[in-house]
Amino acid sequence: MQNNFKEIKNWCDERKVNLVAISKTYPVESITLLYKQGQRMFGENKVQEIMMKECQLPTDVQWHLVGHLQTNKVKFVAPFVSLIHSVDSLKLLQEINKHAIKNSRVQNVLLQIFIADEKTKFGLSEEECFSLLERKEINKMKNIRIEGLMGMATNTNDEKKVRKEFKGLKKMLDTIKKIYSSENIEMKTLSMGMSSDYKIAVEEGSNMVRLGSVIFGERKTYISLI
Repeated sequence: MQNNFKEIKNWCDERKVNLVAISKTYPVESITLLYKQGQRMFGENKVQEIMMKECQLPTDVQWHLVGHLQTNKVKFVAPFVSLIHSVDSLKLLQEINKHAIKNSRVQNVLLQIFIADEKTKFGLSEEECFSLLERKEINKMKNIRIEGLMGMATNTNDEKKVRKEFKGLKKMLDTIKKIYSSENIEMKTLSMGMSSDYKIAVEEGSNMVRLGSVIFGERKTYISLI
């Protein structure tokens, strides 16, 4: 794991790409190994798991929530989460803003866009995303910052299909940059690319990749959470 991590980290650094180590189901000990090598961004997809790990690790870890977030669980991560990748509704944004106010902080978020040919994935359509950004309520939310987009490509060996999906999301980000500019909308982050397709994602404009098994090793059910 360690040698592979160093190689991938160097590859990302050379291309000025942020590496989020997706540590879901991996034990705290595995996270600590990467932390000692300088890794600070770690991603989880379950609220209960990120809470359990956050209290066991140093305070300078930047926790990213990459999984689907329910409104009734926002309050649990609001005090510490660095970036929420999976915002897909106005209601969720409003809840995040409410709890950010309570915690006296500005919460950075990404809008999750549905780009894959898979019904099991979450996210906004392109039309829904633009409709959301048009809402007057957005400008009133002073404690959130929409700093970019996140998307997951179809899980397929068809490289042309994956590349097309990534290319479309990059084009969407560039379009939003031209149209929307406000204190709480700053389209600077494009989170796309996982262990199987991150090199393609970077070639198509990603500046943040989410890597799990390729740096931690084969994923097993180390942690069982309800």
